[in-house]
Amino acid sequence: MRYDLVIFDNDGVLVDSEPISNRLLAGYLTELGHPTSYEDSLRDYMGGAMHRVHDLVLERTGRRLPEDFDDVFHGRVFAAFERELEPVPGAVGVLEKLTADGVAYCVASSGSHERIRVGHRKAGLDRWFDDRRIFSSQDVGRGKPAPDLFLHAAGRMGVEPERCAVIEDSPLGVQAAVAAGMDVYGFTAMTPAAKLAGATRLFADMGELADLLAG
Repeated sequence: MRYDLVIFDNDGVLVDSEPISNRLLAGYLTELGHPTSYEDSLRDYMGGAMHRVHDLVLERTGRRLPEDFDDVFHGRVFAAFERELEPVPGAVGVLEKLTADGVAYCVASSGSHERIRVGHRKAGLDRWFDDRRIFSSQDVGRGKPAPDLFLHAAGRMGVEPERCAVIEDSPLGVQAAVAAGMDVYGFTAMTPAAKLAGATRLFADMGELADLLAG
């Protein structure tokens, strides 16, 4: 393995949550009078922290979202996770390989700590991630596309940025990893390859990742 640390994004990379959360986000924004399609949500918000939703809506409409927007949205998301959430196919195999090879790994997500933990528990990934391996945009001042979250994760894990590989599926995440000076592997299962063009490598099957990281 040519890296000392593998940093995973969470939504869409470890847990197959992007279809669920973007469907619900589009529906809730539309319900509040901000017409948003599923495709709009993927384009504008996938990979971003919740403040991005607030900022873009305010910028575009001059109206603020309700104070309880995050709580209501997360309540809907967590309920849907309980019914529907699964791990991304191949993710467990990658974690098993990294563990067997003694390679450090962690997750650095735009989602809240609660969202990460709820998703991991439902998808059966909680045994792979204790508190020392979980980092959220809540931990830093600026979320993706700023590099702060990835640099924070690497610093806490004791690894220099140039020795890190980031696994991302969103343009915002790829931008953040590049800005952090890290190699980034763009996962194209849900995102067109052209939108992840800044990545070091692109791949479409999580089962391929371990070999790519070793190569």
